[in-house]
Parts: sequence; C-alpha cells; structure tokens
Amino acid sequence: MLLHLSTWAEIEQFLQRSRSIVVPIGSNEQHGPTGLLGTDWMCPEIIAYEAHKAGDILIAPTFNIGMAQHHLGFPGTISLRPSTFIAAIGDWTRSLAAHGFEKIFFLNGHGGNIASIEAAFSELYAEASFARRKAGFALKLCNWWDLQGVAELANEQFPVGHGIHATPSEIAVTQWAYPDAIKHAEYSPKIANWGPIREAVDFRARHPDGRMGSDPSLATPEKGGQLVMMAARSLVRELQAFSEEPAPGL
Repeated sequence: MLLHLSTWAEIEQFLQRSRSIVVPIGSNEQHGPTGLLGTDWMCPEIIAYEAHKAGDILIAPTFNIGMAQHHLGFPGTISLRPSTFIAAIGDWTRSLAAHGFEKIFFLNGHGGNIASIEAAFSELYAEASFARRKAGFALKLCNWWDLQGVAELANEQFPVGHGIHATPSEIAVTQWAYPDAIKHAEYSPKIANWGPIREAVDFRARHPDGRMGSDPSLATPEKGGQLVMMAARSLVRELQAFSEEPAPGL
C-alpha cells in the first residue's frame, strides 16, 4: 500500500490493523558518468515498492533529498545541510507519530545520510527523555545494502570493481527498474580511485568523474533484478520483526 496513492480514510483503516510504516530515504546526487542522479533514493524506493507487493505493508513517500554536500561540485546534485536534514526527519516522524504510527522504518540508500539520520533519532528520543515521557514510537534505520543476503550477493556478482560510490550494484538496481534510462560511457581508469570525503571542491579534484573505487560497466539489469528480489524479501522479514517488538514505552 502506497501512502501517496491512498486516501486519509484508507490510512485510518490501515492504522486499525498495523502501526508500522516504511520510509524510503536517500539523496539526489551525482553517480559518475552513467549513474542516475536519483540512484540513492530510487534504490530504496524500488525495493520498498517490490516488498509491498508481498503483503500488507505501507510505504511512505520517498524522502529524496539528503546530506550530499560533498557532491555539490557536480551539476544536478541537491543537498540539505545536516541541520536541515535532521529537522526535516524530525517533522516527518512527528507527523506520522501524531497519527498513531509506532514503528517507523527508514530504508536508506545513501551512506552520507547515516550520521544525520542517527542524530535525528537521538534528537527525537531526547525530546521525550527530557520531558520524562514516553516517546510513543520506535525508529529503525536500515541501509538497503545491509539487508540480509544483499551484500553477499553483490560480492558474488561483483568480486572486483564494486567500490563505494557509483557502484555497479546500485546502478544495476536502477537499470532493472528503469531500462529505458540506461546510460553508457568509457571509463578511464576502469576502476576508479578513492580517498577521503571532505568538501565538494576537494571531492571533485580527487574523483573527477564522480566514481569511488567502482566500475559501473559491470552492472546489468539482470543482476539488479536479483538484488531487488533478495532485498525485498529481506525487508519484509525485517519489518515483520520490527513490528512484533513490544509497543514503544511499555
């Protein structure tokens, strides 16, 4: 069930049978010469949409702008400041919790978001702690590549040249979902170098085509489909286990 394609009455009915929701969250940023700018929000969205076909799962609208300041040297990247990102996550959570959602599962697609998402969670829990009251909700962060079986499959598919940014696994996922948007390019070097991540000017100088340790030419739609199916099955299990945890505050 997709929240944005539902009416308020349908969501009210859903809350009578479940208090859990999945929020795909990512970033709109460069992914090398062939990676789509939306890759980091598209991957969790693709996986979440596939998972919801398997059961009565509610998927929130995708949080598609993240903390990507280090990619601003490449046209098309849109980034929030960490403080803005943290505040926005807080308001999304408060909105959902006000309606009665108790288990809010953030499925993340961008490594640069992790620290800020965890900081947002800490801020939200601190509000309750300082007020000496129950939060009324529990939050969970899961990166799609950390879902059970996904990393092992990606390592099997791409034993060399996977890297850490503009990876063939994430590009394969978008190729599977959007075959008409597949891009091609010649890479030099074949496997990109990598180094520290600081600010945008330094990043562009170190990684002139945007890749980090990766060879995206290894991606295929078929491999992407395998990753999506593996991740979607794992997401269903992870969400079920999270939903079955004791109600927050008890």
